Amino acid sequence: MPRWRWLMAQLTRRLWVRASLIGLMGILTAILAAVVDSHLPFTIPGTISADALDSILTVIASSMLTVTTFSLNVMVSAYGSATSNVTPRATTLLIEDRLTQTVLSTFLGSFLFGIVGLVVSKTGAYGEQGRSILFVVTIAVIALIVIALLRWIDHLTRLGRVGQTTDRVEAAARAAIRARLRDPFLGGAPLREPGRQIPAAAVPVTTEAIGYVQHIDMPALSALCEARDAEVYVAAVPGTFVYPHTPLARLRIRAGGEAGREEAEGLCRAVGAVFSVGSERSFDQDPRFGLAVMSEIGSRALSPATNDPGTAIDVLGRSTRLLCLWARGCDAGEGGGESEALKYPRVHVPPLDTADLVEDAFMLMARDGAGLIEVQLRLQKGLAALSRMGDDALTAAARQQSRMALERAEAALALDADRNRLRDLVRVLDSDDAPVEAPGGRA
Repeated sequence: MPRWRWLMAQLTRRLWVRASLIGLMGILTAILAAVVDSHLPFTIPGTISADALDSILTVIASSMLTVTTFSLNVMVSAYGSATSNVTPRATTLLIEDRLTQTVLSTFLGSFLFGIVGLVVSKTGAYGEQGRSILFVVTIAVIALIVIALLRWIDHLTRLGRVGQTTDRVEAAARAAIRARLRDPFLGGAPLREPGRQIPAAAVPVTTEAIGYVQHIDMPALSALCEARDAEVYVAAVPGTFVYPHTPLARLRIRAGGEAGREEAEGLCRAVGAVFSVGSERSFDQDPRFGLAVMSEIGSRALSPATNDPGTAIDVLGRSTRLLCLWARGCDAGEGGGESEALKYPRVHVPPLDTADLVEDAFMLMARDGAGLIEVQLRLQKGLAALSRMGDDALTAAARQQSRMALERAEAALALDADRNRLRDLVRVLDSDDAPVEAPGGRA
């Protein structure tokens, strides 16, 4: 995705953008009603008195201001609840919720429509035709307000709840995984063995920023390579934490002499500029972040203050489902296999490490839920399911996490009966023909 499209996507997710656009529409509608009446080729039947229209606009303006203020308070409370009970990383998805933004923008636009229409009406700018037009528009605005209120009432019953927030995190993680499956190397050439594939003479491209790589402008990076007959070996994929002198990439360019060195330095600066570094990770190009946030939700549920192992078990199931999607996509060669034509052949990108994905999804809950037998049973079943699908890397990663989780549980479980039950389950699940859900009870 080019940087301008990525920046535009980030901008359109802001509440103030949608509120400004709909508010501007409300203002323009109220003003145009006073201008367009003299240009209509027909006459609208019926007459609307100025006092009646002013009364309706006054009700809209006053009530919408109150509703908007109340809705903002509810929204802020929901964000605080999600921060305390779920994870602060998930509030970004709540802030970017389109339904919430649309409803609040409708309320604000209706308020501006009412107040501007009232001001223009008091100046006497509306004639009989103008008042009739404004009355018809006002009826339409009231209908929009009613629809928005009904949607908002239904949405408020779930806003900020643990289940609804977890659904949003899972959806964001699923979208990021599917996007990476379509372009496993972000459209570039695969860089599977950096130690062998990167030339020794490649120049490191560093950064002075401190933060996380949020986005890489692959089209711009490829265009730079094509223009300078160079090749780039990406070292910091989205989600990587970088700091001064961290290599973002390594650049191979044929340069000689003083002019060549200056050209290489300029190209290094241009290559570094295509990496967007921010203070927080982004869900867009970073599937690991979605899995890590899911794991944080489960870990928060296991804290002594929350003590909600049911939510942790739910998160384990969701994480298993997401990694099953990754395994099936890799098996099917979904979008972007090496046999397909490369979009950016001069840009070499390393693949996602399957072991990192499995660790992000399960390690926190394996540690924090080590003393809870019900959590450990579900964890072992999920890992056993993953070990039976995907490639050798996923099998090895799942079994490694299974062994580590078993060691933690054996050290934390108080009863010998629980330890023996877990060992028996792991022993059965490790056999090739064992059904994942056969032993271990309901957990």
